Amino acid sequence: MPKLKTNKAASKRFKMTASGKIKRPKANKRHNLSTKTKDQKRRLRAGGLVHERDEAPVKLLLPYGR
Repeated sequence: MPKLKTNKAASKRFKMTASGKIKRPKANKRHNLSTKTKDQKRRLRAGGLVHERDEAPVKLLLPYGR
């Protein structure tokens, strides 16, 4: 069986946890940060997990669990 290709865009956006769940960064922390409150920016710092219904397509993009 040939090697599978990792989707490079997905590998930059998602990381796998040791238990197999997929971590993702929160949105809206790229620009216009001066208009956002300190509390908003602190909440955006914490990452999130991909919802269990969306995990299957993301795992197809990351065949080696990167």
